[in-house]
Amino acid sequence: MAKAFSGARLSDIPAFEREWSALRECVSPWRESERLLRLLSVVDWPRLLLLAEEHRVLGQLATYVKNGTVVVPPEIKQLLLERWRTQNFLTLRLTAELFRLLELFGKQEISALVIKGPVLAAQAYADPSVRNYGDLDLLVRHRDIRRATELMIASGYEAAVSLRAVDAVKIPGQYLFSKPDSKLLVELHNDLTLRYFPLPLPIEEFVARQIRVPLDAHEIPAPSVEDHLVLICVHGAKHFWERLSWIADVAGLISRQTRIAWERAASSAKAVQSEHLLHTGLRLAADVLHADLPEAVSSQVWRDAMAASLAARVLRWLPAAGSVSPSLFGRAAFRLRMRGDFIAAPAYLLRLSLSPTEEDWQAGGQLSHGRFLDVVRRPFRLARKYGRHNKI
Repeated sequence: MAKAFSGARLSDIPAFEREWSALRECVSPWRESERLLRLLSVVDWPRLLLLAEEHRVLGQLATYVKNGTVVVPPEIKQLLLERWRTQNFLTLRLTAELFRLLELFGKQEISALVIKGPVLAAQAYADPSVRNYGDLDLLVRHRDIRRATELMIASGYEAAVSLRAVDAVKIPGQYLFSKPDSKLLVELHNDLTLRYFPLPLPIEEFVARQIRVPLDAHEIPAPSVEDHLVLICVHGAKHFWERLSWIADVAGLISRQTRIAWERAASSAKAVQSEHLLHTGLRLAADVLHADLPEAVSSQVWRDAMAASLAARVLRWLPAAGSVSPSLFGRAAFRLRMRGDFIAAPAYLLRLSLSPTEEDWQAGGQLSHGRFLDVVRRPFRLARKYGRHNKI
């Protein structure tokens, strides 16, 4: 059974070669049915199930197994559908909580856009139960963070970033809220927390271009498809594209949103100097999941040498789903290439290396008072966390 395999075994990726090929074909919106059936006929199903879990594409595999004609060992099919059912229960709870929070935010006149999560599931897969996610992500203006934090606390959430820290203008990686008893997690983001964008995210423009996504008889405020595409490509790069799920999101979005205004997407990426990151996401969708890009877009993607370099690096560690992580220097090299420009890249890496997050200014559970010490502490913490003998 899949439980017999540990995540560490994924580092021995040659043993999973057949399962990796089958999983990619299964997840691809451009799958070839006959080829997939041939691949599935020779897989080790416990390994395939483990691989799907580690890459967070269990929903895609379960959907195919449930609706397809492939013969699956009964115990594997039962286990797969049980785990998918558990994922669905969490999805339903998160979606219901999203509706409640948006109503509360609306009453307080706090504007919020929903990013990733159920909105992306609806846009990229036409089914919120397919995409794996364990929290809700909302994009809000920085000026509304304090009121939003007060509202979340009053609503029963515990704030990882205290009101004292908010008042001290301490900028975290995200404003995290949790309900331990119900396992609900909510993250608030703004243009200051989304620090992996080479230039600050133009939140007012995102708000102005927002759309409404139908979800269970509700209309959910979300970024435009073009803005969302850029956002998930930057998010994937932030995490070194270590899991297939992030590439599947890009592939699913461009396959199902057939009216993408590609010039607008390019303009959105250019506004934050993330053209290389957008092209990397699109190239990975094509290389890994056979994405069919418009000819003009494909030409731009394939001419981008920096995107080619980033994608090639990702393909080295992607199959292992985080079990084989870039070294500290490998991470730094990847970050430099994310920025692309030889002049701007060092400044980008330096900013990321010296911009304190809650892990730096909440050391030991106490809120620090000096930004200088936070800045000095950060590179040493990163070196310990991502040093030679540590894993992500």
